[in-house]
Amino acid sequence: MTRYASNTSVSSGKSREEIEKTLSRYGADGFQYGWQGSRAQVCFLMDDRMIRFDLEMPDRNSEEFTLTPTRRHKRHPDDATKAWEQACRQRWRALLLVIKAKLEAVESGITTFETEFMPYTILPSGQTVAQWLLPQVETIYTTGKVPAGLLSAPGENP
Repeated sequence: MTRYASNTSVSSGKSREEIEKTLSRYGADGFQYGWQGSRAQVCFLMDDRMIRFDLEMPDRNSEEFTLTPTRRHKRHPDDATKAWEQACRQRWRALLLVIKAKLEAVESGITTFETEFMPYTILPSGQTVAQWLLPQVETIYTTGKVPAGLLSAPGENP
């Protein structure tokens, strides 16, 4: 199976601009983009929620980029850089697709904003809901036990 936009010529910057314009068109009240090391972040404010997508960029020193597809020859540094930049462009296009699809599903009444963006909602701790909840879900599956009060409904005793 091929990756979405694996051959795109659209720059990462242009994709970020499209994400910002898309969010604005669907009613976002704020937008922020930044990066540190190999991680980029897109944050926005919508429906009184802060949303954050963390986008891990590929390792430019990975053999995927430094060696030819046959894995037999070392690529010229310029060719390795081009292959890495292509992978980065692909990830930005994929993130744009995800955000557009979620917003359109909400706009069309297929789902709700809360359902689509819950994993990416920033909690007061700075973690996203997914970052907070996934380790707890893993513990539940590993132990077979739900911690008291974790998943009980409001007012319900576990």
